[in-house]
Amino acid sequence: MTELNRIDSESEIPKYLQVEEMILTDIESGIFKHGQRIPSINETSEDLLLSRDTVEKAYTNLRKKGILISVKGKGYYVNKTETGKRLKIALIINKLSNYKRSLYNSFVQTMGSKASIDVFIYHYDITEFESIISENLKHYDYFVILPHFRSETAAAVPVIRQIPKEKVLIVDRYWDELKEYPVVYQEYDKDIQSALREAHKLLKKYQKLNLAFPQSEYYSTNIKKGFTHFCQLHQFDFSIIDNITEDDIRQNEAYVLVSDNDLYMFIKCLKSRKWKAGADVGVISYNENPVKELLCDGISTISTNHDEIGRKAAEMILAKDFKQIKSPFEFIQRNSL
Repeated sequence: MTELNRIDSESEIPKYLQVEEMILTDIESGIFKHGQRIPSINETSEDLLLSRDTVEKAYTNLRKKGILISVKGKGYYVNKTETGKRLKIALIINKLSNYKRSLYNSFVQTMGSKASIDVFIYHYDITEFESIISENLKHYDYFVILPHFRSETAAAVPVIRQIPKEKVLIVDRYWDELKEYPVVYQEYDKDIQSALREAHKLLKKYQKLNLAFPQSEYYSTNIKKGFTHFCQLHQFDFSIIDNITEDDIRQNEAYVLVSDNDLYMFIKCLKSRKWKAGADVGVISYNENPVKELLCDGISTISTNHDEIGRKAAEMILAKDFKQIKSPFEFIQRNSL
């Protein structure tokens, strides 16, 4: 409790109530555990540059509520960790998409009534991301962050480190620079290799494999790395296409489409040429959703389980059991190969 910026001197909320809220937050987040002694009134007043009377009022109120107990000559101790306080969570994402919505819905449903969740979108922009963090440091119990930026840069690392570590949960991406943080992550390079290995026999009938990977949409470059490694290892002729056009779509070749926009253009092209997916060309789309089961008599997909990511992230917070978990990833075979 040495963070001066946790008390807002300009706020209309009385300072003793801010101290109460701060202690409740620290109990809810597991910083203070059941039976643990918390800093004394004098220590807290010195750390926060507040009067002793202000801090004492907060401690007394928490004792009356049964959250704290006082032991004569020793200090104040946590009496119970179920404070009844509703958690405030900031979910910070790079963009809106179908799979982000799935993740969000699963996260919200798992948290239930125990949290209020606000969504912030930074559009891959590090400056916007930094602004979201700096403006909200005092306002949330947890920050759930999906870190994807316009360039593979470590610039976001010091921004994230501004947040107390016990309040941060990284989702969707593992960063070596933040390897000590809890995370639910995808292994983009290994995941695509695993999925393509499952599809190997079906892919062998095509003369070439193509990855449509739009640079402007800032997907993880590890997808390209994994695709290239698979093709080289299994001796496939291959190419990586930035902005795929109808001229890039050729018979007897297979395509891995990362973007749904590319998928819809691709299907439109097949219809105009009267080609059939799975016969004239092969198609694999990233990120499963119910529509892809219906398109072209079934589009094969490679996808992580976005519902599971959201659920696992929420369960970590609810159980205060923070660890590093790899998200499950699967290949769903349909008629497009």
